Amino acid sequence: MMKAVSVESGESSKARGHGVNRGLSVFDLVLRIVAIVGTLAGAVAMGTAEQTLPFATQLVQFSAQYDDFDSFKLFVIVNAIVCAYLALSLPFSIFHIMRSRAGKSRILLIFLDAIMLVLLTSGASAAAAIVYLAHTGNTSANWFSVCQQYTDFCQRSAGSLIGSFGAMVCLVLLIIFSAVAISRR
Repeated sequence: MMKAVSVESGESSKARGHGVNRGLSVFDLVLRIVAIVGTLAGAVAMGTAEQTLPFATQLVQFSAQYDDFDSFKLFVIVNAIVCAYLALSLPFSIFHIMRSRAGKSRILLIFLDAIMLVLLTSGASAAAAIVYLAHTGNTSANWFSVCQQYTDFCQRSAGSLIGSFGAMVCLVLLIIFSAVAISRR
């Protein structure tokens, strides 16, 4: 009779573990969707950041666009790549909801998520450095703050970083939760 009780309790803990993995898989899907929105919003906001100063004449115009800065170009390209990857990884996330015990595809996603996290971090950090320099300038290098003149451009480029950094947090959580799901197998 004792063996029957231990078998029954073992089966219930397996069922509980299966439910936890399914819950982690649903949360994985939600995080991927949130990260898609963040990277897409960051890329679109930065890609459309542009301002022409109102005192410009017909012959000379002072304008700022995202493609004037290589770091901003990198930011837009990286966010587009990560957004596309996250969209392409959605079927795997849905597959993990249906088959929560799948392990090899989770390992692949952890590896690819880590690569995308590094890529996104590098692009967002490069853009953040330029945004910081545009806001504060650097007196020792005689670089003046351009955000005093180009306020709309600076606000839009700084705002685009929010989505990207939010997507970075989502990717970190995706890696952690995928590792937990694998360890629970």
